[in-house]
Amino acid sequence: MKTPVLILALITIVSCSSRNDEIDFLRKRIDSLETALARSYKPGFGEIMSGVQIHHSKLWFAGINGNWELADFEIHELNELFDDIKVFQSDRTESKDIDMINPALKKVSVAVERKNMNIFKRSFEEFTNTCNECHKITKFAYNIVKVPSRPVFDNQEFKIEK
Repeated sequence: MKTPVLILALITIVSCSSRNDEIDFLRKRIDSLETALARSYKPGFGEIMSGVQIHHSKLWFAGINGNWELADFEIHELNELFDDIKVFQSDRTESKDIDMINPALKKVSVAVERKNMNIFKRSFEEFTNTCNECHKITKFAYNIVKVPSRPVFDNQEFKIEK
């Protein structure tokens, strides 16, 4: 009777030891992943907004040159950046107001879809003003956006051959 009890006790000890090794391995793996995640790249709010500034400008020059396909592309880029703010900067209070830009950008999108220059110019100005309203609401009123006067990039052609 002592032998089966002894064997059972030995199996239990080995099994617990093995389980403890697995738990230790998993804890170390989790710690390693948490460290890697903490050190992974996360774009800052300003970095994302610099991208918005670039695409805002490119959208303007695409639109006023009747390059509607490029203008549509730039609208999609802007939407992606505004989504990135909600994903990567959700802890910032400014992120909670970012959706206020959607109706104004949608109006620009409609103008681009219709290829209507007059509506494009008006809706783009409204979009720009909405950016400034958002800046005011979020205590960044000193950051004033305007309709661009010259392209940021001189290595891109905004006019298309017809």
